[in-house]
Amino acid sequence: MTEEILKKIKQLPPLPESAMQIEAVYQNPDSSFNDMVKILEKDPLLTADILKAANSPLYGFSREINAISQAVGLFGMGTVRGFALASIVKKSFSLDLSPYGINNDMFSALSKKQHALVTAWCIRKENKLLGVLSPAAFLVEIGKVLIAQQIITDGKQEEFRNALAELGDVEAAERQVVGVDTPEVSATIFKQWKFEEGLVDVLGSCMNPEKADNSDDVRPAAILNAVRLAVPINGVVTDASIEAAKEVIAKFELNLETFETAIENIK
Repeated sequence: MTEEILKKIKQLPPLPESAMQIEAVYQNPDSSFNDMVKILEKDPLLTADILKAANSPLYGFSREINAISQAVGLFGMGTVRGFALASIVKKSFSLDLSPYGINNDMFSALSKKQHALVTAWCIRKENKLLGVLSPAAFLVEIGKVLIAQQIITDGKQEEFRNALAELGDVEAAERQVVGVDTPEVSATIFKQWKFEEGLVDVLGSCMNPEKADNSDDVRPAAILNAVRLAVPINGVVTDASIEAAKEVIAKFELNLETFETAIENIK
């Protein structure tokens, strides 16, 4: 981690009380479905954001979800935790992703598409992983915000564009120009905010799942890796991006059948 990026992370404001309350409920094994609903219902703006996200066509529900209790019932506490944290965290950042050649709407669409893929892939057979994977899929790319800020501060926009074109690999270009990549920055942000070690480990190891600190985190890190390959930074799913994801699926013996069904829904 470079000193400049680490300084930016340490200067981030703490998360608001609503996020802390959501985390307290989620991490408490004695908490219930109703406890999560009550916390979310206290914040009408957050509730509206969650319902807007949950009603995205990407999730394929035929009927409108019009109550937070309905959202928690359909998606589960872990996935709704992801919706909530994505809404709260993204309001903590000033977004300028121009060094990557994308705007804020494209960045938001990328996160939503990656999250929709991981949800559809895991919700039936690996639902227990969504407690970590839901926020991870929504927020793994958040490190790009600070990397972009550093590129702009250093006046290295052209150097970064050239590195992207030459290397054809976003993380490789980040490391070459800034000295750090998106998953490392994202993991450090959540470590700074004192999120659980599993989430930090999955974010930080998603480029190399076999290097996860905890063996239990290898599988979710591999799933996140495959999702990021299938849905690249421009948000366009291609035959090549799907094949890249399938290589990871084969390597880590992930569920190919449910992936193929899920990817068809978000193309």
